[in-house]
Amino acid sequence: MQSGNSVGSQPNRSEERMSQLPIRIGIVGAGNIVKTRHLPGFAKEDDVRVLAVCNRRRETAEAVAQEWNIPHVLDDPADVIARDDINVVLVGTTPYLHRDLSVAALAAGKHVFCQARMARTVAEARDMLAAARRHPEQVSMLCPAPHVFTGQRFVSELLAAGELGELRLVRLQHLSDAQLNPEAPWHWRMEREISGYNVMTLGIYAEILQHWVGKARTVNASGRLFTESRPDPVTGEPRPVQIPESVAATGELENGAHYVYTWSAVAPHSPGDRIEIYGTRGALHYDVPTHEIRIGKVTPGEIVRVGKVGPKQPPPVVEIPPSIRGDWRVEADFVRAIREGTPVFPSFADGADYMEFVEAVGRAIERGATVTLPLP
Repeated sequence: MQSGNSVGSQPNRSEERMSQLPIRIGIVGAGNIVKTRHLPGFAKEDDVRVLAVCNRRRETAEAVAQEWNIPHVLDDPADVIARDDINVVLVGTTPYLHRDLSVAALAAGKHVFCQARMARTVAEARDMLAAARRHPEQVSMLCPAPHVFTGQRFVSELLAAGELGELRLVRLQHLSDAQLNPEAPWHWRMEREISGYNVMTLGIYAEILQHWVGKARTVNASGRLFTESRPDPVTGEPRPVQIPESVAATGELENGAHYVYTWSAVAPHSPGDRIEIYGTRGALHYDVPTHEIRIGKVTPGEIVRVGKVGPKQPPPVVEIPPSIRGDWRVEADFVRAIREGTPVFPSFADGADYMEFVEAVGRAIERGATVTLPLP
């Protein structure tokens, strides 16, 4: 690794050693995304090995260990965290354990990669952030939302350059029919004790949109639950559903723009997820399933024409430059952060920010009143 001082300079020996640092991972919670994303991702990195796995049921941990040649299967998360041969803890559990495991791992001197839905509440997220700040020499990273990886950098740079002018309105829709069938089985995401204030993709899009358009200043919200119980997938017995199946949130962003965000899991024949950003100089439409980006620009001389009532053609499609077109490289980014000190996104600070919005929406639903951010 070059020091960067001159073309012929010698590598900095401490940086060279850091870049060769062996990474040894212990997993607590080996669910679907760990098996389909993280284990394959880490397997591609040099001198990175998973040494231990602990799952809620030992038989599932043993199955993962056999498939991925993981030498140790443990029954207690504390035993994973305590191992001297592990320097990274991957927290892949459901949200109710994220805070305790992350804080314990950081206190034990480990780097932490934590699955998304950072925590159940903003208080838990802030505890995780405080622990990360107590241990700045360790990397703390959350699993990012993959939904707009393809165009994330392109949109970020466009907005940062002011290409749309001053923002006026931001619209989001997440529409699916995932919970339309009342006989569909109960899932852990439907229980408040496990999920906290998390609802559908609320935290995912809060992470994305805060990165693009900034934080909210106020939140008004309503939520509806249409199916109050669902059959347990194991016993078949009815279990209560505690998380809304449809949510609408509106308010003001810190930059003064208005926002309208909607989520529904009971919308048949819906067009899917979409983000629209409108400013004084133009508009951006991002179709999430296809990553098709449309941008329409407005010049001062066109204001009179565009202000006329009547149908308008959709903005033209804009190609994402190949040099900044994104893809999934989450595990590589985490490894690089450990070895080279590069910044991570989302950090625990980013997560605490999006959890604040998630909880604000929940509080606004509960109170039927406007919630002002930041939350106390």
